[in-house]
Amino acid sequence: MDKGSNWGTYVRAGRRAARRAIAVAAVAVALAGCSLTRLGSDDAPRPPAEVVRVTPHDGARGIPPGGRLTVTVPDGRLEQVRVTRTDQTGTTEPVDGRMTVDGRAWRPTGTRLALAARYAVNAVAVDERGRRFARHTTFTTVVPPHRFIGYFTPEDGATVGTGTIVSFTFNRPITNRAAVERAIRVTSRPRTDVAAHWFGNRRLDFRPSEYWTPGTEVTLDLRLRDVRGARGVYGIQHKKVRFTVGRSQVSTVDTVAHTMTVRRNGAVLAVLPVTAGAPGHETYNGKMVVMEKLAETRMDGSTVGFGGEYDISDVPHAMRLTSSGTFVHGNYWAKADTFGAVNASHGCIGLRDVRGGSPQTAAGWFYHRSLVGDVVEVVNSRERQVAPDNGPGGWNMPWSAWRAGSALDDRS
Repeated sequence: MDKGSNWGTYVRAGRRAARRAIAVAAVAVALAGCSLTRLGSDDAPRPPAEVVRVTPHDGARGIPPGGRLTVTVPDGRLEQVRVTRTDQTGTTEPVDGRMTVDGRAWRPTGTRLALAARYAVNAVAVDERGRRFARHTTFTTVVPPHRFIGYFTPEDGATVGTGTIVSFTFNRPITNRAAVERAIRVTSRPRTDVAAHWFGNRRLDFRPSEYWTPGTEVTLDLRLRDVRGARGVYGIQHKKVRFTVGRSQVSTVDTVAHTMTVRRNGAVLAVLPVTAGAPGHETYNGKMVVMEKLAETRMDGSTVGFGGEYDISDVPHAMRLTSSGTFVHGNYWAKADTFGAVNASHGCIGLRDVRGGSPQTAAGWFYHRSLVGDVVEVVNSRERQVAPDNGPGGWNMPWSAWRAGSALDDRS
């Protein structure tokens, strides 16, 4: 074989070897390609829902107040969790919570979810490979079919008399009294022992064992929001109310002597002539408290069971003492010599006045020196003692009986 033929054979053999090498390389590349695809799958970003798990699930509706709210990661750790709650009024508040020591879970510090609220969860986590993930979810809680509200006295910021009784009237019957009572706290500075008493299923009053000390600052803390007051009925209020107790003024009405002795901080300020309830319409005995002050008001006998016996459209200097209609008020229609001598009213305590009222009269003088919460005590009347639930009449109940009207064990 000559040199040329050998070279051709060599070239052809080289080409076959090259083709085999290329084929092997192609297989190797193909195999390598398969390997890269698998690795790529392992390294591909994971769905945030797999890394950051939120309960309730995103978009959930009607979550009950006892539902669980948790943010967890199966591996890695949570870097940050921020949860907000928006109520029906549009008010948004942060939800406090705590992270576990290992950073794998977050839970709210509160035990119950708010009703009729939208929750938004924003969480950032780092998985075991150091990759960071962020997740945003929302859910809403159940809207209760009924709400209850407590209408209370005294008003926020008021300065009141030492006989003030904190009183709640609820717009719906309360059957879960313990839970509602527990959600209302009445505290004071200086500290005073205050107890609650239920009158039926719609009224709850609070008072100390004795009249408040002048200068006491009282705080009413309402935490009724989402408290279950009855089946399907939940509270809506969450607020603080503060009022201050002013000077002490206690006025004693003697229906036999026809006088009212006004004592300010224990000292006699004045002795005023009065007319009290006539025979058959005697004024209640006992301790009553000024509920409201009206510079002028209408008094219609038909509204308090006296038919058409009287209807006076412009009674001056009127201060209500009972829910049933007992007032201390100015009287311009009786003769001047009635006051201090004769009981001629339908149960109210009348002070001499003029039509339109005047600060110079006995009624005007007393009105302008009185606060809501001042005590008026009636003695020597033939009428029964005023009922403890007839207005703020709770001071007529012994302290032991008052405390017994609480729905809570006072030792708890």
